Amino acid sequence: MESGRFFFSCGLLYKTQLIAPPRAVQEVSRPRPDYDMAIEDVLKIWGGIPLKGSVTVSGGKNAAVAIIPAALLADDVSYIENLPEIDDVYVLEEMLIELGAQVEFKNGVMRIDARTLSSYRPPLELACRMRASYYLLGVLLGRFGKAEVPMPGGCDIGARPIDQTVKGLTMLGVNYESRAGVMYVSGQELHGADIYLDMPSVGATMNTILTAVLAQGVTQIHNAAREPHVVDLANFLNSMGASIKGAGTDTIRIRGVRSLHGTHYTIIPDQIETGTLMLAAAVTHGDVEIHGVIPTHMEALTAKMLEMGIYVHSQEDVIHVRATAGRPRGLTIKTQYYPGFPTDLQQPMTALLCTSGGSSVVSETIYESRFKYAEELLRMGANIRVMDRIAIIEGVDRLTGCRVHAPDLRAGAALVVAALGCEGVAEISGVRFIDRGYDRMEEKLRSLGAHIERVRMDVG
Repeated sequence: MESGRFFFSCGLLYKTQLIAPPRAVQEVSRPRPDYDMAIEDVLKIWGGIPLKGSVTVSGGKNAAVAIIPAALLADDVSYIENLPEIDDVYVLEEMLIELGAQVEFKNGVMRIDARTLSSYRPPLELACRMRASYYLLGVLLGRFGKAEVPMPGGCDIGARPIDQTVKGLTMLGVNYESRAGVMYVSGQELHGADIYLDMPSVGATMNTILTAVLAQGVTQIHNAAREPHVVDLANFLNSMGASIKGAGTDTIRIRGVRSLHGTHYTIIPDQIETGTLMLAAAVTHGDVEIHGVIPTHMEALTAKMLEMGIYVHSQEDVIHVRATAGRPRGLTIKTQYYPGFPTDLQQPMTALLCTSGGSSVVSETIYESRFKYAEELLRMGANIRVMDRIAIIEGVDRLTGCRVHAPDLRAGAALVVAALGCEGVAEISGVRFIDRGYDRMEEKLRSLGAHIERVRMDVG
């Protein structure tokens, strides 16, 4: 998560209609990305059903969107396993093909042959769909000595500057210029450097690693981000022949190598999907085992849920959540960089707090526009007040289903959590945002007993 001021608002790419009744409705399974502006998917959720059973999480979105571009640094073929089937991955697949790589993606495994790479200009239309497009800066620079990459898109959750990324690149000897929404970089002989980030930005840390891995000499990143997906990127590059040490600490040391080879690699499970499922189990007073996880990645959330009086037990790669007795307690939460409470779980946690017993305070320290979804929770009957970056919540017995709209990815997850615990039926539009980051969400929830359907509405 790099904070930054350059973005394309997700909402500008799509036509949304919330109130008018649909012209046509049909139950559908989740499609590959469909950007037909006349069609909108909606999730219908009948709330109040306790989730029970077991479910397995998919591979990590935040790891995948950096590792897939990184595969272009190899002089051979790479296989990336456990990839989530989400829109951001499909967009990256299209982008790599447009750049000349040979790509096959099936059953969670992507084969990438970078030997045919022929372009250093990612298409504007594809780059605007996602934030992670800017990971191609260092990658294409390493392959061509130059790159022209559109400013990244992604969800509008506030200012998301790329100044720390630019700082890292220029310290390595990269020439950087931005014109008309495009980033131009060049540099034939990059050199290692000591780089001190002003904040532990995930984006800046990853971009600096991707650029330094083929630079001459040693690079040290101080005040580096420690998130699990940063570690996963470093492990992936090391499996290709890179020399990276210290990932997961605040100082990362990269010794540049002359070339990288292909690899077989399995990415980590999705930390945010895991947390969303844990919160969904809690809001429905359910009893759920979540498999294929790394419990240490969930320690901040686990600690808060235990504080709320919810049973959480971890063992090897399983987390068991049980919340069958009464309303959970309210509490205070402040988002922080890892290993603190993740900003990407702030919204679904807030949804749970809306039906807690007592008062709660949620402080968002990473992104200033992450409470846009609060208005939708108010529609459902929540007692929530937002002042700048702080939300004050007085818990109510139960939310009520109605039509709401997801303004971004994690806000969409929050509305799903809220809907699962509500009374009546909720209809959530803006599902395209949820599809960017959650692999078969409704299918997994349905396997736990949830009554959830995806319908496609003609709003043209």
